[in-house]
Amino acid sequence: MELALFDLDNTLLSGDSDYEWGQFLISEGVVAREIYESENQRFYDDYKAGRLDIHEFLGFALAPLARHPLEQLEAWRARFMDTKIRPIIRERGRACLREHAAKGDLCAIITATNSFVTTPIARELGVTHLIATEPEVREDGGFTGKPHGVPCFREGKIARLEDWLQAQGRQLSDFSATWFYSDSHNDIPLMQRVSRAVAVDPDDTLARVARERGWDITSFA
Repeated sequence: MELALFDLDNTLLSGDSDYEWGQFLISEGVVAREIYESENQRFYDDYKAGRLDIHEFLGFALAPLARHPLEQLEAWRARFMDTKIRPIIRERGRACLREHAAKGDLCAIITATNSFVTTPIARELGVTHLIATEPEVREDGGFTGKPHGVPCFREGKIARLEDWLQAQGRQLSDFSATWFYSDSHNDIPLMQRVSRAVAVDPDDTLARVARERGWDITSFA
């Protein structure tokens, strides 16, 4: 069996679901535009530049989840899926997922974006397994506004992947091949751990590293 891992934002999607969720909350009047929009953009720019402080960002991104009841959050999320996410799903990415699944490969989405935002996206893409940053949950089912465990970002993706595999009694070496599709230089630590790293519409840094290391380069756009 082979393992096929897929980054989500700017890989399977033509956009970043974390950033788009923030913009959606602004458009719905859930958060104040004059404060939230500039910070949302700053964090996204920091991510692209490779200087994101993931803990500072999560303090910002998860805070709105703690301020509203789950029922209301889920209603907003359903509209978010319809208006922001379904229009930016890349059909070539969906086709690649289907090809791996048809071969009997174990497929998973692995993303830094939190699982509240990404669970319905994985479901829409037909992917059962999602490895994401986890928001901390209160006893009453609401969110605390803090992350739970290691954020699924940069080296944290490796730790979260290993935990996920261990829970299934597996490790990377059990697979005949391991694939990871990503657009971002932030994912180079995990791309170095798999046998088939694929740069998908890569940023400039990842494109350079992929050429130097002989990794495949492709486009889902």
